[in-house]
Amino acid sequence: MSESLDRQRMACWRAYIESSQRLFTQLEDDLRADSELTFADYHVLVLLSEAPGQRLRMGELASRLVFSPSRLTYQITTMQKRGLVAREACPVDRRGSEAVLTAAGLLALREAAPHHLRSVRTHLMDDLDDTEVACLTRVFERLGRRLRADRDASATPSE
Repeated sequence: MSESLDRQRMACWRAYIESSQRLFTQLEDDLRADSELTFADYHVLVLLSEAPGQRLRMGELASRLVFSPSRLTYQITTMQKRGLVAREACPVDRRGSEAVLTAAGLLALREAAPHHLRSVRTHLMDDLDDTEVACLTRVFERLGRRLRADRDASATPSE
């Protein structure tokens, strides 16, 4: 059995879990009410809007979203049906495919962004001072790097 957490770390863990779930739910509810987009829809649209040519290979998009390939396929299929993205053969490697932002997807993102950012400010950022923002940024960037490295190491076949 693993060693249990001390009181301070257990309190931190529980506060993180409960508040992050509440925050995510609130942001998702606000996004759906204002735009009819899910949080996953919005994240896909943001990543595609920032990509060169507003397109990303499916594998790269899955990695950036932290989605399994099957989950990404489902996500892109539902967004295709709504005209937000297209799926096209990769011009460099015809065996691969890319998700491509459509004009309708870009418009949906542009319309949703101000409402979503207001929700992020209201439910998270407005309650933090600059020092807290800097601290959280350092913590989550460091955790993200470690978790990506751990995932990459476990995905690499051992010799």
